[in-house]
Amino acid sequence: MSEIDNLQKADGKEENKLPIANEDTGENTSLENNTASTEEPPTAINKEEPSVEIAKESKTPEDEDVINEIEESNAEDAEDEGNKERHSIAVKEYDKMSLESLAIELEKLLKNEKIQAIKSHVNDINNEFKTKFQAFLDEKKTEFLNDGGNEIDFYYSSPVQKRFKTAYKAYRNKLNEHYKSLEKNLKQNLADKLEIIEELKGLLNVEENINTTYKHFKELQERWRNTGPIPRDKYNNAWNSYHHHVERFYDFLHLNRDLRDLDFKHNLDKKLKIIERAEELAKDDNVMRAFRELQELHKMWKEELGPVSREHREAIWERFKAATKIINDKRQEYYKEIDKVYEKNLENKLEIILKIEAISQQESKTHSAWQKRIKEVETLRNAFFNAGKVPLKVNESTWAKFKDSVRAFNKKKNAFYKGLKKEQYDNLQKKLELIKIAEDNKDSEDTKVTTALMKKIQSDWKKIGHVPRKDSDKIWKQFKTACNYYFDKLNANRNAASQEQHDAYNKKQELLNTLKDLSLTGDKDKDLATLKTQIDAWKNIGRVPNDKRYIEGKFNKTLEGLFSSLKMDKNTIEMIKYENKLDNLNSSDNNTRNLDNERVFIRKKIDEVKSQINQLENNLQFFTNVDDDNPLVKEVHNNIAEHKKALALWKTKLSKVKDLY
Repeated sequence: MSEIDNLQKADGKEENKLPIANEDTGENTSLENNTASTEEPPTAINKEEPSVEIAKESKTPEDEDVINEIEESNAEDAEDEGNKERHSIAVKEYDKMSLESLAIELEKLLKNEKIQAIKSHVNDINNEFKTKFQAFLDEKKTEFLNDGGNEIDFYYSSPVQKRFKTAYKAYRNKLNEHYKSLEKNLKQNLADKLEIIEELKGLLNVEENINTTYKHFKELQERWRNTGPIPRDKYNNAWNSYHHHVERFYDFLHLNRDLRDLDFKHNLDKKLKIIERAEELAKDDNVMRAFRELQELHKMWKEELGPVSREHREAIWERFKAATKIINDKRQEYYKEIDKVYEKNLENKLEIILKIEAISQQESKTHSAWQKRIKEVETLRNAFFNAGKVPLKVNESTWAKFKDSVRAFNKKKNAFYKGLKKEQYDNLQKKLELIKIAEDNKDSEDTKVTTALMKKIQSDWKKIGHVPRKDSDKIWKQFKTACNYYFDKLNANRNAASQEQHDAYNKKQELLNTLKDLSLTGDKDKDLATLKTQIDAWKNIGRVPNDKRYIEGKFNKTLEGLFSSLKMDKNTIEMIKYENKLDNLNSSDNNTRNLDNERVFIRKKIDEVKSQINQLENNLQFFTNVDDDNPLVKEVHNNIAEHKKALALWKTKLSKVKDLY
């Protein structure tokens, strides 16, 4: 049976469970703690000589938790050589990092830090990555379902996930290797320390000079300090056993008080320096840094230094304990402030969840309304992820509530978009029909009909609703290509026609100048033939640009001057000029509309003339018993005759218009 087991059996003490504050989270964690006093009174070796009693360093119940907490933390550190390195690694705001940043941070820790020093950091990074990637995956799944996919077919591969998994797998492999090596080393170190204890026991029975024995004792102390970490569950018992035999050796040293007093003085000087440092740390504003160094000071006090003389023992322990309490009180206050921040974060996150639930309850019946809701929820999701940590005891339940609220929203959203699938498919068929019309007519030469058709199908396209996203760009490019092909060709033809019209204007300008200088012979038939020739020449030149059509008015005005010199029937001359006018109307871009307007105008004039004739004929009825030679009666008859001639002329013009349809 080992020395440690013997002590446990002899003392009959059970290990107590004490709650201590976890340095990183502030949550209570149960750790095993052996409550054996750090400095028990020694057992007298020679009953005839008074023992050198090492007074127990008194601890009040209030102090017990603080001291035990530090001792247990040091026991944990005794199993981990990376303790100091671990404490030096800054804890970053992993909850605010992107997926890629989390993967990069994990890779940096693996590359730059000891594997045993990054456990808590890696756990935090892994939790954040899993949470955020699951939310990201839910988004991709929703998009997949909205595009018409089946849930059973959903699969998504992410490069950043592969990168993170590779780094995390490397971490697990390194950690396993570390634990295998550590387990072997811990067992060997424990065996070495138990051997040191056995050698300490043997010092009391050797027959040699006390100075030689004391030197051997100091060598064993140095070996103990230099021996590496041992299993945590053996730490306190091993140290108590070691300390017990150190005290027995100091009892043995009463035979040589000079050596004992020298050692007491050395230990006192070192412990006073530790106290002074602890008192400096009590004033440090960096609470966590102060507490971590305080742990090291307690470790030095306990493991590296022996007892001091009785008159100083109580005083220095009380002084050290007072500084320890100040630091721990500040640490507890620090955790209370953190708890307040976590509680506030919890309030914010619960409020965000309520807002998402409220949005889920809103009725949205259009795509635009749903898009607005989706953006609102996305903003709230980001706010949730950036709201910071919440108390550990409600972390999982809060996350579950958040997922449920988002899931409920996505369920309603998916139901809406599934209902739109059939409508989107119908819209796709309608747009494909318009594409066929555009492609079938893009080479048409009937510009009047086809241009109107193309404009109509473009208008119809805008009125048709959404189509499946995967088809949207493709069919739009197909439709746009067909329409652009037609209108590009139409514009090219118009540009060519435009040049012809400019040339026609120049020719008509030359002809007009010639006509102004034209001299008539006085022979009515020859002059009429000449004028008709000029009119035909004018017609054959062709159309002029719309902004140059004023030249037609100049031509008609010039003709009126020439016709006025001919002794011809006015109606005959009027019809010659009118036929020229009709030719201009019929050759314009809006010929149909212009002819329609002309026909309406003529019908209106015919109705007006008929009304005037009826009025004049009615007036004649008032002239009773009046001869036809009466001047008033003659004037009425003449007016009726003129109006009938005008009516005949308007009817002739109307027939000419009808002939053009």
